[in-house]
Amino acid sequence: MNQQATQPLPKQMQAVVCHRPEDYRLEELEVPVPGPGEVVIRVHSAGICASDIACYLGTPGYWSTGDIEGYVQPPVVPGHEFVGRVAALGEGAAEKYGLAVGDTAVSEQITPCWSCRFCKSGNYHMCIAPEIYGFRRKAQGAMAEYMKFPGNAINHLVPRDVPIEHAVYIEPLACAIHAVQRANIQFEDVVVIAGVGPIGMGMIAAARLKNPRLLIAADLNDWRLERAKKAGAHLVLNPARQDVVAEVLKLTGGYGCDKFIEASGAGTAVEQGLAMIRNQGTFVVFGVFKKPVTVDWTLIGDRKELNILGSHLGPGCYPIAMDMLAKGLLPMDCIISHSLPLSEFQHGIDLVRDGSRSVKVALVPSRD
Repeated sequence: MNQQATQPLPKQMQAVVCHRPEDYRLEELEVPVPGPGEVVIRVHSAGICASDIACYLGTPGYWSTGDIEGYVQPPVVPGHEFVGRVAALGEGAAEKYGLAVGDTAVSEQITPCWSCRFCKSGNYHMCIAPEIYGFRRKAQGAMAEYMKFPGNAINHLVPRDVPIEHAVYIEPLACAIHAVQRANIQFEDVVVIAGVGPIGMGMIAAARLKNPRLLIAADLNDWRLERAKKAGAHLVLNPARQDVVAEVLKLTGGYGCDKFIEASGAGTAVEQGLAMIRNQGTFVVFGVFKKPVTVDWTLIGDRKELNILGSHLGPGCYPIAMDMLAKGLLPMDCIISHSLPLSEFQHGIDLVRDGSRSVKVALVPSRD
């Protein structure tokens, strides 16, 4: 038997529904009802991610192309960055997650299978049969008034000292923290972070806590670079106006930076990063690329002996992200640049696509 709020859940809700590339519609759907171990939240806000834009634009990998099966299962409600208040709990969910009706809660973006070799070894973020919220029918997303956390989800109670309007940033911040962990930043390191969108901003804040000797942010957008300074960057560089490779080499006595984190998804950033990183440096790739990037692998191997690492999702990092937000370690007034009603989802998509005057754009289905 479901444990629900004092007021029963409504029958219908508004939701954004993805049907195909560039065909997203505001529709009326049934409000989800929790089964055993499941949680239903009333969504407070849902962020629009760069991967949401890639999906919207029909990027291969998301959608089927030729013999390649796409990941997206339309029709589906998008949105994997979110926060809300618990509206209903299925049998056993309260005990399993320590949640009660009215609590503020988030769920990690991946709902793992829990049976593959990666899940069993603790590397659930590398699950071979994952359901990511907002792309799959079994894990409908947050661009709706209500959403359901499936029974295999990883849910977290958001502490009261994290403002709910900031908690929508927990998911991107967790991803940023994981990338910084992968970089293994040391005290005397010179660190370059390429791309200061929402996740790049989180990377800067997390990397600054590692106390590197010099933390450099690179981006083509001066408006974002000014905000990167507030997040903790010691120095900002714009590749459109500066020779960033030459600048980094000059700052490091010709050696190059120790750590380079790619968060832009731009092929030119990869080329510049490989050129500016020192011998035996660490290059972390987080950015999502629209097309393959070709590089000289001799530079990686025979010439520089580099450590090339990928970074995927934010495993184990949600508690750290919530702690950083609770301590006020990020300039959230600079990061959450827009909060729009659900009805303006298309405007939100357009803002993120343009990117010139936005960082994190959030849709707000309900205010409570």
